[in-house]
Amino acid sequence: MTKILYLVNVDWFFISHRLPIAIAAKEAGYDVHIACNFTDHFDFLGSFGFTLHPVPFNRSSGGVLQEVKTLKRIWQIFKHVSPDIVHAVTIKPVLYGGSVARVLGIKNMVYAVSGLGLVFVAEGFLAKIRRLFVKRLYKFALGVKNFGVIFQNPIDKSVLKKAVGLKEEHCLMIKGSGADLTTYKVIPEPSGTPVVVMAARLLKEKGVYQFVEAARLLKARNVEAKFQLIGEPDPGNPNTVKAKELEQWRKEGIVEVLGFRADIPDVFAASNIVVLPSFYGEGLPKVLIEAAACGRAIVTTDNPGCAEAVIHGVNGFIVPAKNSALLADAIEQLVGNAELRQSMGKAGRELAENEFDVLAVVAKHLDIYQELLKSPQNG
Repeated sequence: MTKILYLVNVDWFFISHRLPIAIAAKEAGYDVHIACNFTDHFDFLGSFGFTLHPVPFNRSSGGVLQEVKTLKRIWQIFKHVSPDIVHAVTIKPVLYGGSVARVLGIKNMVYAVSGLGLVFVAEGFLAKIRRLFVKRLYKFALGVKNFGVIFQNPIDKSVLKKAVGLKEEHCLMIKGSGADLTTYKVIPEPSGTPVVVMAARLLKEKGVYQFVEAARLLKARNVEAKFQLIGEPDPGNPNTVKAKELEQWRKEGIVEVLGFRADIPDVFAASNIVVLPSFYGEGLPKVLIEAAACGRAIVTTDNPGCAEAVIHGVNGFIVPAKNSALLADAIEQLVGNAELRQSMGKAGRELAENEFDVLAVVAKHLDIYQELLKSPQNG
């Protein structure tokens, strides 16, 4: 039986972004292994019949000893499992998993670049030094015999190709992780005061502060709208929004701070507009795919990845990143025009059906696995 091992930073990200692929791989006859940092989803993932391997990933800098411990654990798992394919998802798994796989001689790697983070756009002397180091790591990690790199947007592809000399034959494009179009379905907009929703990890780079400031600006203009912030702080990230800031916004009454919600289809069904003002190193934000599938008009930024989910003026508006005033203007235009919102929502659903169906995304991944296994490199 062909063994495939998914190496991911944390269990909840795997569930939200890769679980349908792993389920399909198991149904296709693969022996599926998952290696990640487990929070409280170990039993849930085990219920699918996957073999689970805890890895102490720290998504921020955990110090040299912590990183060495993580690398050692990945080495142990790869040696023990001896996978036929490793599918590494997000930056650390790609760099660490690829490096260990190269040393151990694992032949087949799938690298999923779900955004390049801030390392390739950060400024300053220290950022340049870090970027040089990360480029060297990528070059080493991508040195296995047989591999493909999945990108979610053309900007990331262009940046990494140039940074590490990646050949076109190794580059694959899959726009996002898809949405289940039977779960994320179109429900008519609610009547009454328009509801503007932002759903994301509550990080500075996701544009949380710009969202709150845009809400302030529109309240000052006496624009009638409700602003809802969905999500929770990420203690593993140094740029997380602080709990005291959320409490301040609650008291201020500018936005409703609703915390984590597992029922995003219901949240979007109860909304009129979905906003993501991100300037994070996105791949293609899943929340925007889901918003399009739900037939909701979107406001997002010209940040790589975000712009892949929106055709400006067709299913939403694209505004410059870090610009609260223009963000507020775009939201105000949609708040005041129900006909425009509904037209954009219809166009978004059509876009989701054509490009973001999770069934198509799953099929593309299974095809990639088969192509790697059939390669002469495996002879």
